[in-house]
Amino acid sequence: MSLVELPVADDLFPGFRLFDVTTSGARIRVRTGGEGPPLLLLHGYPQTHIMWRRIAPQLAQRFTLVCPDLRGYGDSEKPPSAADHAPYSKRAMAQDMAEVTTALGHDRFFLGSHDRGARVGHRLALDHGERVLKLATLDIAPTREMYRDTTDAFARAYWHWFFLIQPAPMPERMIEADPEFYWTSRRASDMKLFEPAALAEYLRCFRDPAMIHASCEDYRAAATIDIAHDDADGGKKVACPLLALWGDRGAVGKCFDVLALWRERAENVQGRALPGGHYLAEEIPDLVVAEFSAFFGENT
Repeated sequence: MSLVELPVADDLFPGFRLFDVTTSGARIRVRTGGEGPPLLLLHGYPQTHIMWRRIAPQLAQRFTLVCPDLRGYGDSEKPPSAADHAPYSKRAMAQDMAEVTTALGHDRFFLGSHDRGARVGHRLALDHGERVLKLATLDIAPTREMYRDTTDAFARAYWHWFFLIQPAPMPERMIEADPEFYWTSRRASDMKLFEPAALAEYLRCFRDPAMIHASCEDYRAAATIDIAHDDADGGKKVACPLLALWGDRGAVGKCFDVLALWRERAENVQGRALPGGHYLAEEIPDLVVAEFSAFFGENT
């Protein structure tokens, strides 16, 4: 493992430091700042750690935030994949995060997560349960159970789940033809949530064919090797307290009983719908800060 500090070229996270951490599997870009117990924040698809910019200033007053780009995303490395998609399994991506936190000196930490990052967080809490104090997830239910209980309504709303898992290079070639159109048109109603500087960062990263391929591999892994890992766990559940939050206007809460599915996979689950869509940390940042502060701040 190696840790290299980098110059900061933007003002999206005032006062934060920027590092590259080389783990056993990939070089991970991470931004960190704040004071207090460590809180690891994992982003979703097709974004980067920039998604936490609206909640970071408030949370940094109580927590030391660790905001990485997941393997394959943003400015983190995009390692080659394999036929079984193992390099983009949530186990491999969770191992990166375990090593990143170690490199930064955090043996145990809280974990807040959104979308794909929450799937990495779920695996991190299973494989490294002694290190994760509490886990909060934004707008997901467990992957295996969502595939198991998929309905027509969910498939129509989350068509990209079934598009991105098609064999390479079909989805990659189609997205690469116009990555900006793909990124913006499939979430046109959410464009108002992203300030120009943040949107420019998202698109800068997503125009990279290596990120497009890596993100497809993330989804292919979710539909295959990640489920195999879940099945191999048997009845093992997340032991730490888990807070599940979702948007009341999003598809996840409309198509699934979020708390019931999480109780299949975790021992101590609480949560509720929040008044928003999928991008809760950007749409209703104050509410997310309040929920995270109450959950992670209890007994600290």
